[in-house]
Amino acid sequence: MPRLALVTGDQLSPALASLRAITPGRDHVLMAELADEAGYVPHHVKKIALIFSAMRHFAGELEQAGQRVYYHSFDPDSRIRSFSDAIEMHCREHDIDEIVLTRPGEWRVFDEFGRLEKRLGVPVHVLEDERFVSTPDEFAEWAGDRAQLRMEFFYRRMRRKTGLLMSEDGEPEGGQWNFDADNRRKWKGEPKSARPMSFAPDATTQAVLDLVDRRIDSFGRLDGFDFAVTRAQARRALGHFVKTALPWFGDYQDALPDDEDFLFHSRLSAYLNIGLLDPLEVCRAVEAAWRAGDVPLNAAEGYIRQIIGWREFVRGIYWLKMPEYADENFLGGDKDLPEWYWSGETGMRCLQRAIENTRNNAYAHHIQRLMVTGNFGLLLGVRPKELCDWYLAVYADAFEWVELPNTLGMVLFGDGGLLASKPYAASGKYIQRMGDHCANCRYAVTERTGHDACPFNALYWDFLMRNEDSLGGNPRMRMMYRNVERLAPADKAAITRRANWIRENVEAL
Repeated sequence: MPRLALVTGDQLSPALASLRAITPGRDHVLMAELADEAGYVPHHVKKIALIFSAMRHFAGELEQAGQRVYYHSFDPDSRIRSFSDAIEMHCREHDIDEIVLTRPGEWRVFDEFGRLEKRLGVPVHVLEDERFVSTPDEFAEWAGDRAQLRMEFFYRRMRRKTGLLMSEDGEPEGGQWNFDADNRRKWKGEPKSARPMSFAPDATTQAVLDLVDRRIDSFGRLDGFDFAVTRAQARRALGHFVKTALPWFGDYQDALPDDEDFLFHSRLSAYLNIGLLDPLEVCRAVEAAWRAGDVPLNAAEGYIRQIIGWREFVRGIYWLKMPEYADENFLGGDKDLPEWYWSGETGMRCLQRAIENTRNNAYAHHIQRLMVTGNFGLLLGVRPKELCDWYLAVYADAFEWVELPNTLGMVLFGDGGLLASKPYAASGKYIQRMGDHCANCRYAVTERTGHDACPFNALYWDFLMRNEDSLGGNPRMRMMYRNVERLAPADKAAITRRANWIRENVEAL
């Protein structure tokens, strides 16, 4: 009797553990485009199209490699809506004696997989996802009984484990682990920006685009779809990034220009997160470019840190703390997410541009996410689940294992400092310093409390005052609270009035 391996839409790698565990030609591979997966949040239509098209291309590659692939195409009217439905139907139609799965990227699916054996009466084996540098068990062992879990120290462990940017004597290249202090320059138009590589839709992708356009009503714009949908294309996109953008990625990775959607960012994270690229192949390509003298060390280190540092760290946090982690709300956020997060219809230029980029491209770079849309949500006091669901929906690279810790822990400080050592709260001055949105905004970044004052400013000072009991003892926030102490009582009262007005009239901003 054959075994059955399920391949989800974020597991499109021939090295997947469950694929290696089966025998091509004898055992079965099941892939399914599911209504529940497409609709549990209002996913960006380009995200859905990317995953469906990449799945169809991958299924074809598996068949060419000799696998027996059974594929369920998207049908919103089908009774097969979930992974469990698809597996149960396949088991009914075929004499399956064992199911082999790879750990999924979201707890809700992991929990669903955990109930399959009892539901079906067939042995179910869930294998570790070996596409990551570390495992959940390795992270848990490292975390141990540490009072604080800091990415920097886990990152050093990953550097030693992989040997990336390490010298022969076991020390970090360049004599230091982290060059983040060199990566905060404001871009002033030179060097010329570099766009990620674009790919014209082939017949398979066009069929998916037509399907999504006809059958799925969700967030974002579908026109202009240009994502890579195969491993070969994703590798070309990697080479293009390394050659055209990586040399300047380090210097300008935090920059916020008003008229650039990508600048020197790679847009490779979506390909990493669905399996078209392997994290170590990406990091080794970046390291090779540095060793060849083609890119500076701060660029190579900064990019590699995002992958084997933050990416591995947030996944470790996710599997260590779920499912309770999703309900954390340390600062007590209770405000609704503004409706204009979906439309982009706001007079705040930085938010309008970040959301426009998101709507058009299913993408925004990490500073737009952290210090613009995220920072505003933090200062406003948005309910964590609402902002987490928004991030999960709108970005092509968003899967809960990476989205939730970044949003709940880093953006909203909702876990009380487990992931980040302090809230990433900032006034409009930060946005002004890193880009030129403010010059094109209806609000005055230099004003704090007037009707035309930048809303970030009053909300920032009000955030500090409202949360002093919770944050005042944080050693990394002493300077902020010394500045609060210098405010006159009348200034504090004016800030509170302005912040209250903003919260009550946020939809009109």
